[in-house]
Amino acid sequence: MGQPSGTPPLPVPPPPPPPGSCQVRCARCHSILTVAPGMVEFSCPKCQLAQMLPPELMMTGGPPRRPPPQAQGIDPSKIQLPCARCKAILNVPHGLNRFNCPQCGVDLAVDLSKVQHYLASSTSSSALPGLLSEPLEEINEVAIDVEREEDEGGTAGETFMDYRPLKISLGYPHPDPVVETSSLSAVQPPEPTYDLKIKDELEKSRALSCLQIETIVYACQRHLHKLQSGARAGFFIGDGAGVGKGRTIAGLIWENWQHGRHKALWISVGSDLKFDARRDLDDVGAMPVEVHALNKLPYSKLDSKAVGIKDGVLFLTYSSLIASSEKGRSRLQQLLQWCGSNFDGLVVFDECHKAKNLIPEAGSQATRTGEAVLELQARLPEARVVYCSATGASESRNMGYMVRLGLWGAGTCFPRFHDFLEALDKGGVGALELVAMDMKARGMYVCRTLSFKGVEFEVIEAPLEEKMKEMYKKAAEFWAELRVELLSASTFLSEEKPNPNQVWRLYWSSHQRFFRHMCMSAKVPAAVRLAKQALADGKCVVIGLQSTGEARTEEAVTKYGLELDDFVSGPRELLLKLVEENYPLPPKPDPVSGEESVKELQRKRHTANPDVSFKGRVRKIAKWNVTSDSENDLESLTESDHDSSESDYDFQICDICNGEEEKKKLLRCTCCGQLAHPSCIDPPLTDGVPADWLCYSCKEKTEDYLQARDAYIAELTKRYEAAEERKLKILDIIRGLDLPNNPLDDIIDQLGGPENVAEMTGRRGMLVRAAGGKGVVYQARNTKDVAMEMVNMHEKQLFMDGKKLVAIISEAGSAGVSLQADRRASNQKRRVHLTLELPWSADRAIQQFGRTHRSNQASAPEYRLLFTNLGGERRFASIVAKRLESLGALTQGDRRAGPSLSAFNYDSYFGKKALMMMYRGIMEQDPLPVVPPGCSSENPVTIQEFIMKAKAALVSVGIIRDTVLGNGKDAGKVSGRIVDSDMHDVGRFLNRLLGLPPDIQNRLFELFISTLDVLVDNARSEGQFDSGIVDVKANTIELQGLPKTVHVDELSGASTVLFTFTVNRGITWEFAKDLLDEKQKGGLSCNPDGFYESKREWMGRRHFILAFEGSTPGVFKIFRPAVGEALREMPLAELKSKYRKVSSIEKASKGWEDEYDVSSKQCMHGPKCKVGSYCTVGRRLQEVNVLGGLIFPVWGAIEKALSKQARQSHKRIRVVRLETTSDHQRIVGLLIPNAAVESVLQDLSWIHQIDD
Repeated sequence: MGQPSGTPPLPVPPPPPPPGSCQVRCARCHSILTVAPGMVEFSCPKCQLAQMLPPELMMTGGPPRRPPPQAQGIDPSKIQLPCARCKAILNVPHGLNRFNCPQCGVDLAVDLSKVQHYLASSTSSSALPGLLSEPLEEINEVAIDVEREEDEGGTAGETFMDYRPLKISLGYPHPDPVVETSSLSAVQPPEPTYDLKIKDELEKSRALSCLQIETIVYACQRHLHKLQSGARAGFFIGDGAGVGKGRTIAGLIWENWQHGRHKALWISVGSDLKFDARRDLDDVGAMPVEVHALNKLPYSKLDSKAVGIKDGVLFLTYSSLIASSEKGRSRLQQLLQWCGSNFDGLVVFDECHKAKNLIPEAGSQATRTGEAVLELQARLPEARVVYCSATGASESRNMGYMVRLGLWGAGTCFPRFHDFLEALDKGGVGALELVAMDMKARGMYVCRTLSFKGVEFEVIEAPLEEKMKEMYKKAAEFWAELRVELLSASTFLSEEKPNPNQVWRLYWSSHQRFFRHMCMSAKVPAAVRLAKQALADGKCVVIGLQSTGEARTEEAVTKYGLELDDFVSGPRELLLKLVEENYPLPPKPDPVSGEESVKELQRKRHTANPDVSFKGRVRKIAKWNVTSDSENDLESLTESDHDSSESDYDFQICDICNGEEEKKKLLRCTCCGQLAHPSCIDPPLTDGVPADWLCYSCKEKTEDYLQARDAYIAELTKRYEAAEERKLKILDIIRGLDLPNNPLDDIIDQLGGPENVAEMTGRRGMLVRAAGGKGVVYQARNTKDVAMEMVNMHEKQLFMDGKKLVAIISEAGSAGVSLQADRRASNQKRRVHLTLELPWSADRAIQQFGRTHRSNQASAPEYRLLFTNLGGERRFASIVAKRLESLGALTQGDRRAGPSLSAFNYDSYFGKKALMMMYRGIMEQDPLPVVPPGCSSENPVTIQEFIMKAKAALVSVGIIRDTVLGNGKDAGKVSGRIVDSDMHDVGRFLNRLLGLPPDIQNRLFELFISTLDVLVDNARSEGQFDSGIVDVKANTIELQGLPKTVHVDELSGASTVLFTFTVNRGITWEFAKDLLDEKQKGGLSCNPDGFYESKREWMGRRHFILAFEGSTPGVFKIFRPAVGEALREMPLAELKSKYRKVSSIEKASKGWEDEYDVSSKQCMHGPKCKVGSYCTVGRRLQEVNVLGGLIFPVWGAIEKALSKQARQSHKRIRVVRLETTSDHQRIVGLLIPNAAVESVLQDLSWIHQIDD
């Protein structure tokens, strides 16, 4: 029977499970399922997922006596084991030894012997699906260590190789030793086919060396080819200072002249270099070729009768290239008209790095120079273009103007420059290094440099002296207070004032200049000490800096006069200027007298009142307009406008009695225009008609207005005077601060004054110590005998003659100046080059270093780069280090070619990531990745105190914004936000860091560096760190068979070749024993030195190593039988935790030889390695495949093949360098993993078919 309709039906209880069955939870939808007895595999009726019973339920054949927690599904790739406490079935990854149960939280350890027994007892003879009947695969910790070392790559080999032309025998050796980076030296240029016309002439004159002749041959040969776009191919001369680029260009011009190409453009950085161009042309015998300075010529047609330039070399600067006349005619148009559309002569872009930034960073604009260089090339497609610079491009982005190299565009695998740029960015430093090698292989690039033999490069830390430290601390505190002061003062700014953002931009730029100046001043004592030491050692000194402080000095001289008590303090003058010109003052009230105020009010009312004309005449119908509608208003206005031009009326009407009266007898209110008889007003006037009269109502309103206005003006005046007083107090505080003097003047003074120091800078005057020793006097740098424009050359000559042994150079004054220990000069003492202040770009740094390292020198210079121990100052090193690193890669094929500043390169991918992690830790959004300096992980209070100090510091320099001070339980805590753009801005962090007191500045910097080190170490261990070109080191490296040509470039004939090498990396027992014996004989051995075996067994074997202490105490060098010396040294604690020392030499010998033999056939993972024969981890005998020669035409195919690889380290582009043992053949190219060779060859053959 059914239930009544009004009553809801009762739920039907689920039927009890049949005897012997069990209940489990579905792995996908988590429904409770009843599994019949004996059933092992089943599908969920709800979600249709096929699944199986957990092992424990299968083993018992029925419900267990203690029901386990219901399973969440089985992962067939893992092993299923029960928890020792709660009996839950857990999916345990192979090789995981210790873990916590996710259900009951107990700490569990896997016992392999019991697992084997458990699996054997829980499975029948036929293995059940999902259970592994074969032995577990063990994780080999030693194999992991070896794999990480292999992913990191080898060690860096020698950077430079002696250079001599291999395929051209013309000419004589270069006067000085010349070198080429080892990466570039491994690449062969194409065969020379061009026959020089000036060959015989050069043989007789010996004007050019074999290096310079080689350049001319390859440049002319390259100019015979056309790119796919139809434009003529260009050439890039990347030779360093001293190789003689100028004379090479002169030789090119003379060669083209012999072929009838009598017009050439030579674009350089300075108009004075025109004289050098003339000298170089004369040296190569090109006397008939005239040189015309474009800046001396009018803007009219150059080949006209008036100007008369028919041929020769037009010499111009990059500034001239973008110049134009007042009438709008540009130099570029003038050049194009002179050349003509079919121009096929030379266009030389000397110092072509000036055209960089054609493709700018996001948010900025392309430079006009870069655009002009690009347009000139586009409009002259037949021109023979030569790019010439030692610092051609400090970033791949700056190659955008080099369109004639044919690296991108029609016929390449990069249709646009942006595609080329993207590929380089993905490939990292290794890809940048390939660009230079590729260009050389295709015959479009040479890059040699003077040998660096004998050059010393040292980074010297100049710690702050106590006085300077206190000075710096007070300055930092003052800037923080000034920021707060400006914030509060800005609240009174009116809307008419400039944008407050402008004030803050000026504030932060002044902040940066101020502390940069402080850093430079802090190095003055060390610079003077090093200079005096060098002079005492019989050397001479060159000090390089960027800023001279001239602007601050001239401002002070203008303000205080030519005679001062002491040298000008640049930081003080900068601060004074900032506050004087930019301190936010409220609007200054304009005080007016009472009578003037009344007139002003009347004027305002008068102009706002339509009843009164501009001349003060009362309109005829003013009385009626009070009640008129809008239409009548228009009529009255029209009429009154007409009336106002007529003569004055003789009679008017009194507004009180309405009686008509002569105009001159009526009073007229000068404010509202009311008319009245003198007798009608109360009290009546009896003294005639005054000129200025106010009616009663207007007079009352005016008095109220004056009272309110006076009160308002008084308030504004009070506010303004208070702000003005505050500003004056701040200026007084600045004048009272103890701040350093201008470093340039200070150094000259301490090293003996202008009589002993040659100054080559751009400033016009200087402060010198007065004759009596008291005070200083401002005087011009030049004298009656020396003109201002020649003063730097005069000073240079005094230095080269040995009359002055110290030279100070700035970028502005030292361009093109040679200060090396020239054999032709009297002063041949060794140069000690002190870099007090790093230039902003690597281009400029290398140019400045090149002042003292040039050809024909008696001795190579010593470079001393000075840093303070302030973390923030490394900002300036970071900028240049980044440029130098990529500059070396691009222009010399090896990123290690430049001075080693990469340790100071923080503005990188990992630097940005480290900064974000540190910020999030300080803001307490994530835990700090490392323990902050000066804190202990055992004492969390110290970490919390550091975080509070760090927050306060970041607030004071504007990194943390919108700050709020907590109350209640959060009392004293600072909360705020760091905007997204600042989270990754390493430059801004290091900039602002300068403005903090030294203590917290260094602690924050150390935290940043520690975080960065952790990230880099992790990236290395995961094979994600881009280390550029790495060397493959082994006992023997031999070429296996003949190299296979897989692609040929149609334009140059250069080919892409696949090399296969057999590499033996192992160390025999005899060699290992001799290594240890040698160490012990030398008395350098320590107790832990010796042979070790691994504490754990893998596949029934232990791994053996030889360990002895390296140069760092407590850190050991490791040698393995299969792979030789390990790249990474191992700390003693790690060594003892993983290995134990072998006391028996026989046991060590047997274990070593056994591992040596086994490693020739298999990897460290054993015979059942998942990767199979392709795995090379710990394998002694390897097959290594390297794709050499021309790489960029096949870049896309390689990238595609590598992207399919299983190992992460195999997916990225890796550039390797190796040398065969027997014939010492050097090969540089892309490492192709064995598993990817077939895929690469297939893709390349497809490309070859398309090309055919």
